[in-house]
Amino acid sequence: MKVTLKSNENIESLVRRFKKGIEKSGIMKEMRKREFYEKPSDIARRDRVRRKKNQQREAKMAERRESNW
Repeated sequence: MKVTLKSNENIESLVRRFKKGIEKSGIMKEMRKREFYEKPSDIARRDRVRRKKNQQREAKMAERRESNW
């Protein structure tokens, strides 16, 4: 990511803009994700748990919607 110094801009605001840009682009998230090796079975397990939680959340929201009508 490239950030250029604007006129009358101090270094702190430049660094802040850089950090915000990095955060928005998802580079830090990707870096943390790849920091350590994760076995494919662990990735699959995490995905299974995430899908199960999402299904439970959706079922709960549908139940709430039904009870409100």
